Amino acid sequence: MASSQPSTTAISEASNASVTPSQAVKRLPDSYYDDFLSNNAKERKASPIRSLFPLEKTPGLISLLAGKPNETTFPFTSLSFKARSPTDPAQEIDLTLEDVDLKQGLQYGDTAGFKKLLDWLFGLQENQHGRKRGEGWRISVGSGSQDLIFKAVQALVNPGDAVLVESPVYAGVIPMFSTLHCEQVEVETDSQGIRSSSLRTILEGWPTGKPKPKVLYTVPYGCNPTGMTASLARRKEVLQLAREHSFIILEDDPYFYLYYGKAPRYPSYFSLEREEPEVGRVLRFDSLSKVLSAGVRIGFASGPEKLLNAIDASTATSNLQTSSLTQSIIYTLLNAWGYDGFKAHTDAVAGFYREKRDIFERAMVKHLTGLAEWSTPEAGMFFWFKLLLTSDGKEGDSQAVIRTTAFNRGVLALPGTVFLPNGRRSAYVRAAFSLAGEEDVERAVERLRLAVLDERGEGAGEGAEGVEGAQ
Repeated sequence: MASSQPSTTAISEASNASVTPSQAVKRLPDSYYDDFLSNNAKERKASPIRSLFPLEKTPGLISLLAGKPNETTFPFTSLSFKARSPTDPAQEIDLTLEDVDLKQGLQYGDTAGFKKLLDWLFGLQENQHGRKRGEGWRISVGSGSQDLIFKAVQALVNPGDAVLVESPVYAGVIPMFSTLHCEQVEVETDSQGIRSSSLRTILEGWPTGKPKPKVLYTVPYGCNPTGMTASLARRKEVLQLAREHSFIILEDDPYFYLYYGKAPRYPSYFSLEREEPEVGRVLRFDSLSKVLSAGVRIGFASGPEKLLNAIDASTATSNLQTSSLTQSIIYTLLNAWGYDGFKAHTDAVAGFYREKRDIFERAMVKHLTGLAEWSTPEAGMFFWFKLLLTSDGKEGDSQAVIRTTAFNRGVLALPGTVFLPNGRRSAYVRAAFSLAGEEDVERAVERLRLAVLDERGEGAGEGAEGVEGAQ
């Protein structure tokens, strides 16, 4: 089969003094990514100012480079805050930005991120994924992981390209591809996450002479919208297919720390690729939104240096950098907690969402048995369920039921069609269980039941509170 993808034969040794010969990994050379970069990324020039920022740290150098405002004009003189103890939420700890960290937090900073925070995140990736410096990867901080995903798509995808997307897929990425007029090739998913067999069928049957997709987008833990988590066997086969067919895995993993299944957590693609003949086919996106604060807007990407350079080039010409002050605040918190404290906190967060899931599922069993079908999520904050809208077993369409009937009954959810790249009909619904209290969950699911009964012609108008009654 003809393919525009680059050869995988050229491999370079990773150099890292902390990695013993038995642990050494091979990485793909920078030249491997030349054919992956979009025309946009290839044409973008490095910022003439920001590209020289690192030189300002040269000892003895007097810099007249950047138009940074003079810090003596800033009104902020100190910043202190309180945070919950990760091991005892009833206790608070007092934290203060030290003089240097506050000074740096108030000023323009490096495009890739605040160095102390980057160093902490490097340690986190080694702690959680076994990845060490010197393996040909690095980290960039973004204004949320979606900021970084958008820039990655722009850096890797040309208008009209075919892209691989798991389906159903996070609705937030569909516009990224559709505005580039991409052919979004849907890879099937089920209760075990992305179906590697579907991916293999697509790639092995790819038309001769047509360029194969360069990227696969997937959310492997607590997928938004399905709530499903990809099994270990599926992950390994997807990695094998990435090697065989030369594509980059965009591993969007905002729910990694919201895993609450009984079995040990599966390794990430970023971790598993160390078992491959070479590393460099995974571009991973993490988010602090779900575990620290959605409003801080901090995510980080980990992956091949050349791809991170392309993302940083986009940042340098758009928002310049992620807020220095926000990064300084988050670093102060994480540094005080340490990795053990961060784990204790995220374990508690995962436990919180497990309880929320159980409450929601009890209501579903009570009110939707016989009217819906679902699999129980083991991560994240969503239930994905199929409404049985017809008594004769024919596939229904949830859109009108959810947007009109259910809303009029006083409950708001999302119809499944918005998560399908090509917008076809769907009987599925996504419901978020992260915020509603137990009583509201009970009422909401009961209202969904009445909406389904209305659609099936079995409702008889009973108990219709309406939107006003729901307030």
